[in-house]
Amino acid sequence: MISRIDLRGDALPEGGALRDLLPRAEFDVEAALEKVRPICEDVHHRGTAALIEYAQKFDGVTLEQVRVPVEALKAALDELDPAVRAALEESIRRARIVHREQRRTEHTTQVVPGGTVTEKWVPVERVGLYAPGGRSVYPSSVVMNVVPAQEAGVESIALASPPQKEFGGLPHPTILAACALLGVDEVYAAGGAQAVAMFAYGTTGPDGCPPANMVTGPGNIWVAAAKRYFTGRIGIDTEAGPTEIAVLADSTADPVHVAADLISQAEHDPLAAAVLVTDSAELADAVEKELEPQVAATKHVEDRIKPALAGKQSAIVLVDSLEDGLKVVDAYGAEHLEIQTADAAAWAARVRNAGAIFVGPWAPVSLGDYCAGSNHVLPTGGCACHSSGLSVQSFLRGIHIVDYTRDALAEVTHHVVTLAEAEDLPAHGAALKARFGWKVPTP
Repeated sequence: MISRIDLRGDALPEGGALRDLLPRAEFDVEAALEKVRPICEDVHHRGTAALIEYAQKFDGVTLEQVRVPVEALKAALDELDPAVRAALEESIRRARIVHREQRRTEHTTQVVPGGTVTEKWVPVERVGLYAPGGRSVYPSSVVMNVVPAQEAGVESIALASPPQKEFGGLPHPTILAACALLGVDEVYAAGGAQAVAMFAYGTTGPDGCPPANMVTGPGNIWVAAAKRYFTGRIGIDTEAGPTEIAVLADSTADPVHVAADLISQAEHDPLAAAVLVTDSAELADAVEKELEPQVAATKHVEDRIKPALAGKQSAIVLVDSLEDGLKVVDAYGAEHLEIQTADAAAWAARVRNAGAIFVGPWAPVSLGDYCAGSNHVLPTGGCACHSSGLSVQSFLRGIHIVDYTRDALAEVTHHVVTLAEAEDLPAHGAALKARFGWKVPTP
């Protein structure tokens, strides 16, 4: 059901050589880019008409308008299962607690007497958020995108989610209910690359969508490709690929827990990655044995879980020691990393590369997906080696404000002129000399 990679016996290679030995899903955004380009440009030129046409082509629905009526949002919330509503409200409450603490404040540094640099943090004006449809419905992604944007102070928030044939061309009602709970009333029935294009270019008309400064949210390869296409025109969070879980475990880990956690991510998608890194062959055997009955007892077996576990992106990786295991998980840079070892907190503290780290047996990835308070929009495909998950900071821009008096400028002018001339940019120095009668002040 799942393959093994044995890295025992020899010294582990460094850097890219080690990464090349580890399992990873194939996710060719560059190839998808050429397919989304005409879709994006069609939305640019035809706007809402193109969105309606793509809804028919890709989603099998006939739309009269793309924007979801506010009445539909209210109705979805009124009809929401009370238990689901309570769970969403608790998810929102915990996410707000965590993300509110992330908000940065203005800070002024006195560099010299009379010379200060202030860094102020300004939210982007408008964001377009994407909530996937397709195999599953993700109201949790609505929460994870909207809450940090709101806590950052973003004034204009719009959300897009694919139209669903089952619900008369509206996005899934639980998505709509989550929007209503969060106070987001600008919602569009649009999916895939065309939704990203709608936010990037904007559309006109009675249900038109003003262009956004930034687009965030997970999606399929077409969404990722559209984000790449528009990079530079809009800000993006990340080009999200298939979801990943890595578990660093030793002989103290419970194989029932480990197997269940691997399956929990495999049920997302046939390209989902489930990786166990362990120095215990006994644990590896026990987990592999435990996978069989747990997989058989769950849902989405043939179309998602089995292909995901059997795919080249999933494996049990055997190492000589937890020190080697730490090197492996750092090279892998997992979206989600569980540490199920003795003294798990100490090992977790040493991890450098992961989207989010889950410490010990009572902090499974599923907790983070919904109600830990952390954000589940995280870097995939090894991008955790250089990128972070979605947060309040994602929606803020740091702006430096430079304020110098005449004396403070005079004191440093000779350095500025010297550096300008060293770079053969004399006009830079002249801009200061002009303020002092074209003479460099004596420091």
